[in-house]
Formats: sequence, C-alpha cells, structure tokens
Amino acid sequence: QVQLVESGGGLVQAGGSLRLSCAASGLTFNNYAMGWFRQAPGKEREFVASIDWSGTYAYLADSVQGRFTISRDNAKNTVYLQMNSLKPEDTAVYSCTAAAGGHTSPYYKEYNYWGQGTQVTVSS
Repeated sequence: QVQLVESGGGLVQAGGSLRLSCAASGLTFNNYAMGWFRQAPGKEREFVASIDWSGTYAYLADSVQGRFTISRDNAKNTVYLQMNSLKPEDTAVYSCTAAAGGHTSPYYKEYNYWGQGTQVTVSS
C-alpha cells in the first residue's frame, strides 16, 4: 500500500519560510518523479513543483520561481519543498504526489499517488 505523508505545514508571517517534507512508503521511490500541488479555498488545484527520479531536474511554477526549492533524498524516500519569502497568496493545502516513469510534469493527471496534504497559512 502506497503512502505519502506530508509534514511541516503551519502558520507563518509573510516573508517567512517553511520546509515541507513528504515521506513515501510502499513504492520504489527512485522509480517515481515527485511533485507538490496546492489548493486554496475556492480555487482549483495548482502545480507548484516537480522533481525527476534522480533529483537532477526540477520544474517550478512561475509563481514560486526564485522562492521555492524542491529536492529529494532517495535514501530516505523523502521529498522536500523549501519555501522562502512566503506571501499570503501562498496560503493553501499542499499535497505531495508521485508519478510513475520518473520524469517531471506539471499535469496532475500524470501523477499516480497523492498524500492527504498539509495546511500552509501565511499571514500578512
């Protein structure tokens, strides 16, 4: 049974930082690309970042370029999202996801497994 468990969300002031983690189990981690999506109340799910199976290639949404970094540790079956210079518009539930095939993608339909999500709230 595949499980993706996010942690690290919380409440932070604008300009602050958070680091999200996603621990994966039940799958061969280095066969999967990993991604982060977010969804704010009343809005559609939005792509945030993706990283390929090796950790070599990353793809970030324009809205977070220069502020967020995605990384992974295949020895720990964990993917991270470092979020700096947070803005109130970054407030959302952030979900971790895994895509078979190992290549980055901004399209949610290409992802096979999803975590429950962790809330990130940025106050102004």
